[in-house]
Amino acid sequence: METRPCQVLFYSRRTHGVGSPFADATVAGVTESSAETRYQALLSVTQHLARHLELETLIAELRSSLEPLIRFNFLALSLHNPEERSTRLRVLSSNLPPVVHPPTVWAEGESPGEHVRKTQTTLYVPEVDHETRFPEFHRMLQANGIHSYCLVPLSTAGRPLGALNFGSVLPQAYSPEETEFMEAVARQVSVAVDNALSHERLARERDRLEILLAVNNAVVCQRDDRSLFRAISSSLRERFGFDYITLTMADPATGMMHVRVLDAPGASPFFQEGAELPIAGTPAGRAYDTGQPQVFTEAELAGDFPGIGPHLLQTGIRSVCCLPLRARQQVIGTLNIGSRQQNFFRPSEIPWLMQLAGQVALALDNVLSYQRIEELNARLAKEKLYLEDEIRSNSQFEEIIGESPAMRNILHQIETVAPTDSTVLLIGETGTGKELFARALHDLSARKQRTFVKLNCAAIPTGLIESELFGHEKGAFTGAIAQHIGRFELAHGGTIFLDEIGEIPLELQPKLLRVLQEREFERLGGGRTLRVDTRLVAATNRDLARMVEQHQFRADLYYRLNVFPVRVPPLRERREDIPLLVRYFVQQFARRMNRHIETIPAESMDALVRYSWPGNIRELQNLMERAVILTNGPVLRIPDGELASAAKTLAGDTSASTPLTLEAAERAAILRALEESGGKVGGDSGAAHKLGMKRTTLQAKMRKLGIAAKSAAQ
Repeated sequence: METRPCQVLFYSRRTHGVGSPFADATVAGVTESSAETRYQALLSVTQHLARHLELETLIAELRSSLEPLIRFNFLALSLHNPEERSTRLRVLSSNLPPVVHPPTVWAEGESPGEHVRKTQTTLYVPEVDHETRFPEFHRMLQANGIHSYCLVPLSTAGRPLGALNFGSVLPQAYSPEETEFMEAVARQVSVAVDNALSHERLARERDRLEILLAVNNAVVCQRDDRSLFRAISSSLRERFGFDYITLTMADPATGMMHVRVLDAPGASPFFQEGAELPIAGTPAGRAYDTGQPQVFTEAELAGDFPGIGPHLLQTGIRSVCCLPLRARQQVIGTLNIGSRQQNFFRPSEIPWLMQLAGQVALALDNVLSYQRIEELNARLAKEKLYLEDEIRSNSQFEEIIGESPAMRNILHQIETVAPTDSTVLLIGETGTGKELFARALHDLSARKQRTFVKLNCAAIPTGLIESELFGHEKGAFTGAIAQHIGRFELAHGGTIFLDEIGEIPLELQPKLLRVLQEREFERLGGGRTLRVDTRLVAATNRDLARMVEQHQFRADLYYRLNVFPVRVPPLRERREDIPLLVRYFVQQFARRMNRHIETIPAESMDALVRYSWPGNIRELQNLMERAVILTNGPVLRIPDGELASAAKTLAGDTSASTPLTLEAAERAAILRALEESGGKVGGDSGAAHKLGMKRTTLQAKMRKLGIAAKSAAQ
């Protein structure tokens, strides 16, 4: 990306003495030329100059055309750069290199060319040694043997361009007539130079527009951030040759900037993809905070940013430009480009680089918006499927059934805590209907219009629980062929119910604690922090406090879950509700199976009330479903085997009205189920299926009660 806003042609002929044949011939030729001949030659020169639209070729033609007309040993063309407020000088060619090369840039007020440009008057210095102004410029002339010079202004239509400089090794080299002729030459040269500069400016604008179009075409069709970043990096590297390119995305909530793309071969790991940099105290952070482009030199990188500057300098970067990425009236990040050249970024190029950053910001905002829409669509689609699945599954209860004191007590607790957003821990045996109370909490809360999401932690393989809870990115692990939205993200704004929370692995518990306390997490295989607003309702049939003592459950997570514990009573503690539940289930299954059942025998109801129900409501529901299936008339027929088993269970007590202990009832029911299944635990004909519980739950209870499947079958 080479620009030439201001240039100078430094031309030095071989210095000859005053009496040399070359010098004498030149002076004699000029003296004997008539004014008419000279102006005719000037007309020819003008015609030649008009044919050149490139500044390089124009300057070369100017030098060769003026040699026959004006005697000089030094010819310079200085052009002012209004954007940089300086005069840029550059040696193009010379017969012999000058003893001292002119500085690359003359600041305003440091050269006679600036004086001539501002005053638009000719400056003639007959004796350089006697002139006190412009000391630096004069030292350069004296070192090259120049003793007098004349500067004439270059301007067109009131637009000052710079100055045309003539110098001689002779003192007092130019007469008033020659000075007047120089001004005439300058007027013609001004037109040609202005045309060349305009042509160069238009060509530069055309090139820039072509580059912007090419970058826009490269990024406009991208729909994911990885492809977009690769396209941006490739376009900038190919067309500009930058040595360092990063794109950072700001997270004001955390005060950090995430490195999203990197093109810096051999760069420090400090700047690798996915790295995090603080907004404060970094070059990119300054551009983000100010909303303005920032250019940093090598000294500024080392002095102003001691935390990050040395890392950049170690990679060879000597100048950096950080451009804010503005979208929707706010800065979303920065585009950072660097070069191994010092002072690589000129002030005149910054506005154009900001145009480039604007294209990148627009493309990035479109990609992020597209991703947000895709995520919302995916979430809505999953919520729809989830709700449809809930409807199809026909939840076990349409309402809470029960009028016992134990039930009234738990409903009062649910009614008290529901309006808050506090975490609730439901504690109770398997089959007591903990999910039903969790739904009641959600329906009574301010979140009832949002999603209620459930997950049984014991039903998910250990290796997949993290993905189910927090989601995963495409390619996060073998088989992850697409992005997956986790249950916490799905329940944003609503309630998440985690059943059997005691089954969550220890290594995953810190991440669960973080989402409960900080309300943020990352998808598996992802680096982007997501924030959620979700209420947690957890349930367990295990003694979490005892698990904490045995180092099987994290204490900090337990205390975070145990904010409002609610004990769900087993069915044997609310026997008053058993007749209500029996009638409810019988009506529900009879309607579903198109049966007409009017009566439930009193002796059957009495046996059901006296039974200890180790499987709780789930066991009662399954028994009623079997009874309705076996009933052909209007009177409910309880399977004889079931009642006999219940009687056998109660036979160990001399008083049938005295209920068994929980442990004894569970042991008897498990032994009976194992005996009927021939010692088989899992499967459709296994003991777990007969008891209406999961295989893993039954195995845990068997270990707790010291029951072996083989011994039970014998």
